Amino acid sequence: MLLANNRYMNKEEICERFGFCERTFFRYIDTFREAGFAVKKNEYNAYRIETAANKMSRHLRELLHFSEEEELVLRAAIDSIESNTKSKELLKKKLYALYDYKVITDMGVSKRTQRTIHELTTAIEGQRQAVLVGYRSGHSNSTTDRLVEPYDFTSGHDQVWCYEPESKMVKTFKVTRIQRVEVLETGWRYGEKHETGYVDIFRLHGTQRFPVRLRLSTRAASLLTEEYPLSEPFLKAEESGRYLLETEVCRLEGVTRFILGLYDDVEILGGEELREFVRYRVRMMRE
Repeated sequence: MLLANNRYMNKEEICERFGFCERTFFRYIDTFREAGFAVKKNEYNAYRIETAANKMSRHLRELLHFSEEEELVLRAAIDSIESNTKSKELLKKKLYALYDYKVITDMGVSKRTQRTIHELTTAIEGQRQAVLVGYRSGHSNSTTDRLVEPYDFTSGHDQVWCYEPESKMVKTFKVTRIQRVEVLETGWRYGEKHETGYVDIFRLHGTQRFPVRLRLSTRAASLLTEEYPLSEPFLKAEESGRYLLETEVCRLEGVTRFILGLYDDVEILGGEELREFVRYRVRMMRE
């Protein structure tokens, strides 16, 4: 934990020391922040993790070492928590963020998913094409092999950003739906098309953004944050006891499903595209 040593390091120093590319560096920074660490950047674009004092930094470093047996105990303890709450996920992220990037993928996931993430990481860092063997698509309800150029993960490593030459599109693929990954010797050929799009609070991705402004009951707000923890920063409590949600979504399907499932608990305050899409869905349900 070099950044916790009460000193600043710039991006170039860290990338050179660990062999990171710039995208991997910023993914680490985002992971630390999501895990609850206070990452500070100074006027020289150097970074450090804030600690109360050097003594705190020393204690942190001592706490970072776990034996293999201790890791297994910690994994089992966290996974034994029955409710899939935001606190449980935050605890996992905070613990996993203390480890090397490749070790993060080993914790809390199945062996097959571990192998998948490791192979995807190899392809990303080697800038090579890969075949997602036996990918189960939720849209087409089919299982096919997909030739792609993987280049980044979404937060939590549950999806991977890829450029698919056949469709000539940037897509995300759910890691758990990949049977296995074959990393090819062929290098990237479409690097200029590798754009990381937007992932909204409903975990839908795309390049468009639609504004959403909703008023939620306490029940609706609770269900939203339990099912979609990414929504919490966009919720604001009102004096009336209700909650205001202001965010952007890249697709309207996710928020519409949420609204129709809790119709009496949700009021649409803004977003004309959303209003029209909800009306369309209601008409389709009546037909």
